[in-house]
Amino acid sequence: MSTTAARSPAVQTGGMSKEHRKVILASSLGTVFEWYDFYLYGSLAAVIAVHFFSSLAPGPAFIMALLTFAAGFAVRPFGALVFGRLGDLIGRKYTFLITIVIMGISTFLVGVLPTYETIGIAAPIILVVLRCLQGLALGGEYGGAATYVAEHAPMGKRGLYTSFIQTTATVGLFLSLLVILGCRMVLGNEAFAEWGWRVPFLISFLLLIISIWIRMQLNESPLFQKMKEEGTRSKAPLTESFGTWSNGKIVLLALLGATAGQAVVWYAGQFYALFFMTQTLKVDPITANLFIAAALAIATGGFILFGWLSDKIGRKPIIMAGCLLAALTYFPLFKGLMYFGNPALYAAAKESPAVVVADPKDCSFQFVPGELKSHVKFSNSCDIVKNLLNARSVTYTNEEAPAGSLAAVRIGDNLIQSVDLSSLTGDEAAAAQAKLQADLTAAIDAAGYPKAADNSQMNKPMVLLILTILVLYVTMVYGPIAAWLVELFPTRIRYTSMSLPYHIGNGWFGGFLPTTAFALVLLTGNIYAGLWYPIVVAVMTFVIGTLFLKETKDVDISK
Repeated sequence: MSTTAARSPAVQTGGMSKEHRKVILASSLGTVFEWYDFYLYGSLAAVIAVHFFSSLAPGPAFIMALLTFAAGFAVRPFGALVFGRLGDLIGRKYTFLITIVIMGISTFLVGVLPTYETIGIAAPIILVVLRCLQGLALGGEYGGAATYVAEHAPMGKRGLYTSFIQTTATVGLFLSLLVILGCRMVLGNEAFAEWGWRVPFLISFLLLIISIWIRMQLNESPLFQKMKEEGTRSKAPLTESFGTWSNGKIVLLALLGATAGQAVVWYAGQFYALFFMTQTLKVDPITANLFIAAALAIATGGFILFGWLSDKIGRKPIIMAGCLLAALTYFPLFKGLMYFGNPALYAAAKESPAVVVADPKDCSFQFVPGELKSHVKFSNSCDIVKNLLNARSVTYTNEEAPAGSLAAVRIGDNLIQSVDLSSLTGDEAAAAQAKLQADLTAAIDAAGYPKAADNSQMNKPMVLLILTILVLYVTMVYGPIAAWLVELFPTRIRYTSMSLPYHIGNGWFGGFLPTTAFALVLLTGNIYAGLWYPIVVAVMTFVIGTLFLKETKDVDISK
């Protein structure tokens, strides 16, 4: 590999120095605050929809809030390009000072931004702009923090040192959930929904001041400082990183053979697992969040463990093993979540499976998030029954019916005929809809499909064990990834080169996983179909990474 430098024989032994602890603490703490800011919006999307998209019906308003959240993921690679270039031109320290200022101010401004009722259409427009600024800042923050820590780390300890950076996304998410929960408990749900939702955003200003003060105490990366003094800095980091095939192919391989698989395992193990519990298994949100929080608390040490282990046996075998284990075990683990988390739903799906018998031309793709189903009106006979089945988490198979016939649902021994509302108006349509819903609901209930998970029937230790395993997979693929990316590229273009594959992988492959997975569920009717997306991407990464990326743990990154 063209970027692989000579091996260095010097491996530091002994404990971590005071200076190294300061570098790691300052970099990690600032990155925690950035992730805190970034995830606040996602956690409060439903509240934000009410205040900033109130001109729309509840369904479209929530869709717009989710799209605004997605905008932050979409622009992360562009932030990687902008700030990666600056980091290679002017330095690591000053660049990630800039990113944290942008993130902190953008988040604070969300907290004071007037709502739609106050300033009209300007409110959602400004909100989108602020969300994009958050994504741009995060796109530059991670590469700077990881590069800065790695360039301070002694030989033989880069995996351990950078693993502390890897804990920050999980800790930031955890911190945002704790602050929101605390505000709800202190203010009450009514006050929180009216104005208290602003408090977590406003708190970010205090976190910003702390982060700036800490980072101002730091010195520039010694490798960058040496390069600056010798006059060997890159004059065109973007061109050197992506305009030449020798480095460009490493960027591409780092994306497909490392970060894409790492990203889908990360988002599947934390976000999609939570979504699966609340939306599919109908576990109440507080219980589901407590389970996820407990799993994170138990398994987060795995980031440090696998970062340390990667210094001993290598980055590649650990990350590839994590991708492979996830791909091989996702189906049994998520089926286990259903079996232990909602036994009644598991038994009903096994004993009384549902079959939708319909003309395929009568069925459309119902890409509507679970929170919106009650706000969306379907008129075709196939769409109506599929919507009702999806709302109750009833998995089903499809059977083709003669062209032009009305759809029907077979649940056990019951056959329920659907209706076509497009030919009905007014009271007739309402009455037909109500009768169909009553008949189908009765059949679903008779088959034993529960409306919600029963906490008393839940095997809580097994649910926690499965969620902890999923988070451990996250720590396997994420703990060593920063060190691997840093070591793949030369110092003069390291910030730029490593940031882009990381943020395309995590911002696009990972960030859109819940949306893509949910779309697959709706497309097929199978509640496990969404798992095919992370499995396919993880297998792709395993194959490409195993065949084409080299081990780098002993590389001298000073070149």
